[in-house]
Amino acid sequence: MYPLAGIDFEAPSHAVAQQLIGVTVLVDGVGGRIVETEAYDRDDPASHTFNGPTARNAPMFGPPGVAYVYRSYGMHWCLNFSCREVGHGAGVLIRALEPTEGIAHMRARRGTDDLRLLCSGPGRLAQALAIDGTLSGRPLAVAPFALLPRGAAAGELHVGPRIGISKAVEVPWRFGEKGSRFLSRAFPAVRRP
Repeated sequence: MYPLAGIDFEAPSHAVAQQLIGVTVLVDGVGGRIVETEAYDRDDPASHTFNGPTARNAPMFGPPGVAYVYRSYGMHWCLNFSCREVGHGAGVLIRALEPTEGIAHMRARRGTDDLRLLCSGPGRLAQALAIDGTLSGRPLAVAPFALLPRGAAAGELHVGPRIGISKAVEVPWRFGEKGSRFLSRAFPAVRRP
């Protein structure tokens, strides 16, 4: 089954996170191009898998290429893609999309006409695509999901520390498409000596 959409989901999470930039993800035909991701691994204290398998994080320990959906701060659903081998416990958080398909549905779900605010952040993205816990553990290769290979338009990457976490914040496993106006937050400027 792998690679899916040209992505080797059995690769390390930080490699998968970079490969996903530019891939289109659709849920029931609604979605867009992935422009921002974050990687997590079982040896990473910021990962949900750091303390081992639970009922909640089981999809991250399952086969690569399945959805792991969890609730953040009891308010927002977040979409992750599992990777590595069965039992490893790694995944990629999908942080932002450039909306391309089903924009009217996204606007209705989000209550805004601002295209930039539809999917810029994991909570907004999940709301726009109607993602909830019922999708956790579902394979990305079958409906309602569809992953389409990235086109030639995939640009250069920003690389930086992850955001919204309190552990291992220095790990540079956040990736974003340079020049995209749909990122959840700007990347820090690189300081040159």
